Amino acid sequence: MKLSTKGRYAVTAMMDIANRGENRLVTLAEISQAQGISNSYLEQLFTRLRRNKLVKGVRGPHGGYRLARPADQITVAEIIRAVDEEIDATRCAGRGDCQGGDRCLSHELWSELSNQLYAFLSGITLAQYVQRPSVKLVFERQQHPSMAETTAS
Repeated sequence: MKLSTKGRYAVTAMMDIANRGENRLVTLAEISQAQGISNSYLEQLFTRLRRNKLVKGVRGPHGGYRLARPADQITVAEIIRAVDEEIDATRCAGRGDCQGGDRCLSHELWSELSNQLYAFLSGITLAQYVQRPSVKLVFERQQHPSMAETTAS
């Protein structure tokens, strides 16, 4: 199973917003610069995230995006599914028609793995993840890259 950039970037962008504070409006340009994701790609992702009511957009010169719900009510699985990613390790999308219309020998194994992945990602909220000390350190480094350079010197 491979999670595409769509799912990974959507989760990263949502984590960026959650790190900045639930009520702060964050522009796509800010996320793009901090996370190294192209602005046009973010626009595509945020169209889907907005449609799935995970973010709210505010237009205008002081506009941007913020979380539509508190970070402790948004799971990683929701974000991935909002951008049309499936959390599925089977090659048949769980239909059971992987080998000429029938189940393949390893279908149950991959199906069970898919269920475990979904349960794992459904059990992690944005709030839980962004509160991790290691995640906070990365976010601080991203916000103050010049400080990281002077510390490394």
